[in-house]
Amino acid sequence: MQLAFLQTFLWIVLELTVLFVVISLAINALQSWIPYERIEHYLRTSSSIKGGTIAVLFAFITPFCSCSTIPVVVNMLKNKVPFGLTMVFLFASPLLDPTILTIMGVILGWKVTFIYMAVTSVFSILIGFSLEKLGFERYVKKVMMEGFNQHVKEAWNLKGAWLETKKLMKSVLPYLLIGAAIGAGIHGLVPTEMIAAYFGHDAWWLIPVAAVIGIPLYIRLSSMIPISQVLLVKGMALGPIMALLISSAGASLPEVVLLKSIFQMQLVIVFIASVLSMATLSGFIFYLL
Repeated sequence: MQLAFLQTFLWIVLELTVLFVVISLAINALQSWIPYERIEHYLRTSSSIKGGTIAVLFAFITPFCSCSTIPVVVNMLKNKVPFGLTMVFLFASPLLDPTILTIMGVILGWKVTFIYMAVTSVFSILIGFSLEKLGFERYVKKVMMEGFNQHVKEAWNLKGAWLETKKLMKSVLPYLLIGAAIGAGIHGLVPTEMIAAYFGHDAWWLIPVAAVIGIPLYIRLSSMIPISQVLLVKGMALGPIMALLISSAGASLPEVVLLKSIFQMQLVIVFIASVLSMATLSGFIFYLL
């Protein structure tokens, strides 16, 4: 049993590591050609529909986790990007990491990945604009962050692509190893019949439960993908898996603490509730598929 666990663990780690390094290197090499100032200009001057689309695309090409999204949000607010578009980016950015999405497509299938991208993009746009219409901009604190644009220029250049890939790999590797270990453990120790019986397609009630559990767990996408793969093979329904994935990646406790420094408590609470709603509704969409 120990040998089977080790073999499964090493295979998962090797597969994900190779995918992550290759894809990250390619994406980081392309970062030097991304016109960040022009994108922010388009966000400031575009109509709602066009601006929402650009905000989602901007979230897609900035592969940040939930915590490292916050400096970008501060910079957008400082540069007078509309509040609704800034919130669209805040919700979408940690969920639309291009590296992780590519790995998700290889591991979980492209149909699941494209539906995930469409659902999270639409909900991010709807929630961002709804918060703007409801006047939640008044709960933004006056926070300034100097030197961010220069940091972006220095961090994303062609020469630094490999260094940035290694940096990202170091930050992601612990979560990848944790996810691989949990996945290998589930694969070898938990009976398929039990998961299929108790957590299968009929267990709709797991979706809101998984959404609530996800936030304090702070399971990054890089950890959830190998776990999801094993759980799906074992017979667990896709709905609660996606709800857990979205809530844990979209509103982690570290991110909430950082948001408290730029948002008043009313907006922080609404942000958490919005992510929970997105995770739950997205889970039910996958449940119905």
